[in-house]
Amino acid sequence: MRNATFVAGITIAVSALDAGAQGTPNLPLSPDHQIVAAILPLPAEFRSSARVMGYSPDGKLTTLRGGEGAFTCLASDPRAQRFHVACYHRSLEPFMARGRQLRSEGTAAERVDSVRFREVKRGRLAMPKHPAALYSLTGPLTAFDTTTGTTTGARPLFVIYVPGATGASTGLSEKPAEGTPWIMFPGTPKAHVMFVPKM
Repeated sequence: MRNATFVAGITIAVSALDAGAQGTPNLPLSPDHQIVAAILPLPAEFRSSARVMGYSPDGKLTTLRGGEGAFTCLASDPRAQRFHVACYHRSLEPFMARGRQLRSEGTAAERVDSVRFREVKRGRLAMPKHPAALYSLTGPLTAFDTTTGTTTGARPLFVIYVPGATGASTGLSEKPAEGTPWIMFPGTPKAHVMFVPKM
């Protein structure tokens, strides 16, 4: 049961990258605060060059800061019931952007991946040719302190996308495990290696 609950939580956290969160709208943080929070998951050397997407006062996702670096970071959605920021490698942009587009068009959450997987198979949607990293922080709504620009109680998650990877192709387990890497969504375009410090 513990592993099942954990996997469900991870699925939600990873899916939040290209999903519109549901809930009661709250006023977004200022652009500066959103930027500070959004880049926190990244290693320090990538933060200053990251592109940052966040939310306008009317709740629309927009680019808050351009960047020529390796990562795009997403600020926490003011409609969500938790604090969640994430940064993904630029090679994942087509996949992530397509997910956001499908959701904005009203595609049901459970169909987003099936549409993208089909488009990848048909060569319409490009996936990374090399492993691609994703970093995130997830916690309660109060996790981010605007005064200090730090988080408290937010759990880190590290992911490396390896499209099509399986336990057999990598030598990694396909079962969730604490303190060791494992493969999630094996054999699919969004297969990725999970690194979870604590379950």
